[in-house]
Amino acid sequence: MNLIAGIHDPAESIPVNPEATKPIDLRSDTVTKPSAAMRWAMLTAEVGDDMLGEDPTVNQLEARIAEMCGKQAAVFVCSGTQANQVAVRVHCRPGDELLINETGHIANFEAGGAAALSGVTVRTIQAEQGRLDVDQLKGRIRSNDQHYGRTKLVCLENTTNLGGGVSYSLPHLRRVSEWARSHGLRLHLDGARVFNAVVSQGYALADVCECFDTISICFSKGLGCPMGSVVVGSHDDIFESRRVRKLFGGAMRQAGFAAAAALYALDHNIHRLTDDHENAKTLGHLLQQIPGMTVETETLETNLVYFSVDPSFGSAVQMVAALQKAGVLLFPMGGQRMRAVTHLNVSAEDMHRTADILRQCLADGISDQPLTTSGPYEK
Repeated sequence: MNLIAGIHDPAESIPVNPEATKPIDLRSDTVTKPSAAMRWAMLTAEVGDDMLGEDPTVNQLEARIAEMCGKQAAVFVCSGTQANQVAVRVHCRPGDELLINETGHIANFEAGGAAALSGVTVRTIQAEQGRLDVDQLKGRIRSNDQHYGRTKLVCLENTTNLGGGVSYSLPHLRRVSEWARSHGLRLHLDGARVFNAVVSQGYALADVCECFDTISICFSKGLGCPMGSVVVGSHDDIFESRRVRKLFGGAMRQAGFAAAAALYALDHNIHRLTDDHENAKTLGHLLQQIPGMTVETETLETNLVYFSVDPSFGSAVQMVAALQKAGVLLFPMGGQRMRAVTHLNVSAEDMHRTADILRQCLADGISDQPLTTSGPYEK
């Protein structure tokens, strides 16, 4: 696709599956393409040198997202992983320890960054659907003894990813926050999909962020931007975050092009997340009606659909391979489990097509498909 196709008409939208043969891409909400209107905002953005603090569009984005979060400051970074790792380094020093759910992104899908970049130990804790609570955290703080790493940080994920895409309630967040702060711990939120949680729960972003010292927010998932995340927090924490960002690769000079996409998304792409949530529920209920499929219906809350194929048909890898040949893209999550992610470039009609294609794949048989894959995809 021509990257500037349609930019002369900002009201124009990128068509969703205009051809019946176009693959339905449910691998992740990271596969979204910026709309013509978003591309127009990027093309016309005023830019400067962000490292010098002179990119007006980046400055506008940072000020706006900080205000939305009820925090003092924010810093624009390349990715959600970079945002999380910057926050870990801000709160911890080599030899320190963070506490996180065993399915958390920081623990599993950031290339061991906490250890490699900051010398921080990651202590994982099991929690139902990826939501840590005080009962699981009690007794996990290391005593102040020379033999132990110092427990410094609690990391939560909202919405959870491998936990099923469920969100925390506000009382739950406040309970964990009060406990952690009463024990002198700092708190970081991996808010890669926090706007999905906000839309699902109906609470204010600022109320969520009040429970944390730092928050990472990703623009390249449900909000549909081509790249970019932020770290949000106090003046002191963000001042240090800028230093760590430099250590971890530096600023993105004329980054206003990317920041303009994020500003557009904040204006236009938050409330429409309800469409993604409804499409996910539709897909989950359709899959549930297919013999041989088991859907994790208790987690059908936001835009993630987790489901499994009965072993008598084959494995998740074989199911995904068959679907790919038929025009539906998914990633296996290990064993029999798969995940579908709805986003702004798929439609309600695509949910019905996906269910029909999956049903046909099972009828045709999937056991002759290859048994190898590059592995589950976390995003």
